Amino acid sequence: MKADFGLMLVTDRGLARGRTLDDIVGSAVRGGVTIVQLREKEMATREFVALGRRLAELLRPRRIPMIVNDRVDVAIAVLADGVHLGTSDMAPADARSLLGPKAIIGLTVETVDQATAADLLDVDYLGVSPVFATPTKVDTSAPWGIEGLWRLRPLTRKPLVAIGGIGLANAARVLEAGADGLAVVSAICAAADPEAAARELRAIVDGRRQARGGRL
Repeated sequence: MKADFGLMLVTDRGLARGRTLDDIVGSAVRGGVTIVQLREKEMATREFVALGRRLAELLRPRRIPMIVNDRVDVAIAVLADGVHLGTSDMAPADARSLLGPKAIIGLTVETVDQATAADLLDVDYLGVSPVFATPTKVDTSAPWGIEGLWRLRPLTRKPLVAIGGIGLANAARVLEAGADGLAVVSAICAAADPEAAARELRAIVDGRRQARGGRL
């Protein structure tokens, strides 16, 4: 399945405000999310697999890819479209060997050195993390900031998906600085209306694409 990295929802049930992740994901997709990353670090494996299978069944008919954060084993079990790997997770080459040539593989980069090294790896996008400080990502390096994104963009050919403190107030600036996509957590998961929140963010993404002649 071809991936559109324009607007990625990264799940966090701790922000769900009593709602199920199934409901939040369904609403977000109706609002325009283009890819879903299942990231539930505190969930037991069996529960994680059950959730992944439910979401895969929800997303597959809509042709929205689902990738799993960190857990290559869970991605295989739920027939996910790929994985997102952190700096201390399985090596991308090993994940590619297990998941196959068509899998979507993303890789977190927290420094310029990591990003330039990753340019030579068989990964589909780089998760630039964190762009801004955020309570949902506390085990990371110093924030890149807008200036960091500007400096990074010419150094790699890979698509850049920005994550960390991104919402309506700064999404346009992040895209203007060179990000190819936005990965959001609380801006959708914690929103009173996840569908409306996703729709507003998608409008910003689409507006930037039109300005660039149909691409980010």
